[in-house]
Parts: sequence; C-alpha cells; structure tokens
Amino acid sequence: MSRYALKDIKRLMGKAINDYHMTMEGDHILVGVSGGKDSISLLWLLRERLKRLPIKYRVTAAHINPGFDPVSTEKIRDFFIQNSFDHVVLQGDFGPRAHSPENRENPCFFCAMHRRRALFKLADKLGCNKIALGHHKDDMIETFFMNILYGGSVSTILPVQEFFKGKIKVIRPFYLMDENLIKRYTTMMGWEAIDLGCPTAGNSKREEIRKMLHAFYRSNKKIKGNVFHAITNVKKDYLP
Repeated sequence: MSRYALKDIKRLMGKAINDYHMTMEGDHILVGVSGGKDSISLLWLLRERLKRLPIKYRVTAAHINPGFDPVSTEKIRDFFIQNSFDHVVLQGDFGPRAHSPENRENPCFFCAMHRRRALFKLADKLGCNKIALGHHKDDMIETFFMNILYGGSVSTILPVQEFFKGKIKVIRPFYLMDENLIKRYTTMMGWEAIDLGCPTAGNSKREEIRKMLHAFYRSNKKIKGNVFHAITNVKKDYLP
C-alpha cells in the first residue's frame, strides 16, 4: 500500500468526522468490532487519530459474539489485549437462534437487531455517549438497494444517527470510504478477518445485492459515484 493510499484513508475519515462533528472533547466512544477488517481498522484509526488532535476522547472496543464459534471470541479478545485496547467481549446466543425455527424473519435481520440491542445496553452501562460502526460507502449503497428491494422504502444508513433523544449517537467515520481502500489498509497492517462461523455468510440477500452492483461497476466505473451522489441528491418534487 502506497503512502498516498494511507494518506487517503486518513483524509477521508477526517473529512467525515469533521463534516458531521462526529467526535468531541470528552466523548466516550464504544467501537463495535465484529472481527471484520472494517471494524478492526476503525478501532485502530480512531485511537491513532488521537495522536494528531487537540481534543481527547476515550475509545472502548466491544465485541458481541453471535454464538456460533467460541474460538473466534478468544481471537478477538487476544487482539484487544495484545494491542492494549480497553475492551468488553460478550458471548451471545442470537446467531443460532436466528437460524432456528424460533425466528420467522431474515436471519441477518434477527442477528443484527440483537447485536445492536446489546451494543446500546453496553453503551448505557459504560456511560458511552457514542457508538462507532465500521460501515463504509459500499455498505451505504448496498443498504439503499436492500431497503428498496426488500424493505419497500427509499432509505439507507446515515453518517450520524441519534437515539434515545440524543443520549447516544451512532457515528460512521468510514462512510466516504470505498471498501477496497480499507482492504488495502488491512493488508498493509497484516490483519486477517476473524470468521465468526455464520452459516449465512456469503449467501445472504446483501451478498446478492453486492454481486449485482459489482456487475454494474465493472460495466461503468462512474456508477458507484453516481449512486452515492444520488443518495444525497434526492429530487422530492419528482417523487410521489
């Protein structure tokens, strides 16, 4: 990875944070770490960024394991300990439940709902006023199409979202960043994604959307940028 690409990842993250005032003096930020490259990179870069800032905030890593593979829990805990991150690791059971007869919803929706609920409860318990998630530009575009095709709404995830009347804010510092840039960064750092053992991984509705979009991207390199721009360029007068 060239020094220019490393400069880009810091520049885009800084722009997102500054444009939406994502971090402030005295914040306690709970970083949701799934074990994927995006969330590990976000955790690392949020702490690294403190070296260059006049403000100070606190970062705590949180991993909510869905309950498929206990070995993955230990791998993530080891990463936190070896790199001196304040952290909390919780073992859940909602992954297997999402794939059981108990659940009549999409397994990914069930799992995400319970993981998000656990993060909010933990943030409240620790006194965290913000939760940082590693969603990037590709996630925002994929969610946009997921909501249209399967949710019946024109919507997507936001760079900053308030919950509980502003008591907790969810921030997404990677929202301007292409997934490929993050992959290049993690390759440079020598990090491997930690497999949680989900049987639906790689075979979900989101993966179908991702493959469809990549086919469009290969046909015209401007499409991804156009879609991302369209999300913030809504012409309401031309919608019923």
